[in-house]
Amino acid sequence: MKKYWSQYKPFLLFLGKFTLTYLVLTFAYQYYLNQFDLKNHEVDGFTKLVTSQVEQTLLFFNCDVHSELHPTQPSYKFFYNGKYISRIVEGCNALSVIILFIAFVIAFSGKLKYTIPYIIGGSLIIHILNITRIALLMVAFYNFPEFNTLLHDILFPLIIYGTVFVLWVIWVNKFSYYAKKTT
Repeated sequence: MKKYWSQYKPFLLFLGKFTLTYLVLTFAYQYYLNQFDLKNHEVDGFTKLVTSQVEQTLLFFNCDVHSELHPTQPSYKFFYNGKYISRIVEGCNALSVIILFIAFVIAFSGKLKYTIPYIIGGSLIIHILNITRIALLMVAFYNFPEFNTLLHDILFPLIIYGTVFVLWVIWVNKFSYYAKKTT
């Protein structure tokens, strides 16, 4: 058993830290979401913020946009040039992607003085990318409705998860304890 532990210790530590961090953050997020009454179509505050930021981003570029609470679902209806384009739901706020990012960074430990700023900076990058993603999707949904599925389900997830992957690679190679051992 000792031989097994020493042979697989790095992997088992990574797996344990990743799982623990991911579960703690996911349960905390679920606790946060449980504060909102879905039966009365109440939208969580972070999704409200994301919706507002998408709207402000498009208004900055002189787009004719507005959003309003969906009357029968916990979401926002988004309108572009007076036409209902799409809903913004809790899953659009990218917090689950940020949780995944944070869990991976913590699992590949680094010095605290690098870890905290990297988590904050990476989370901000993911958030800004997500706002940009949703804004571009709204414009694309209006102008190219035949490509909605391709854009929403394939292209834009590829971009956001690709960015998260690049952030992970940078973390592992530049800031984690693993990078110091292999350089």
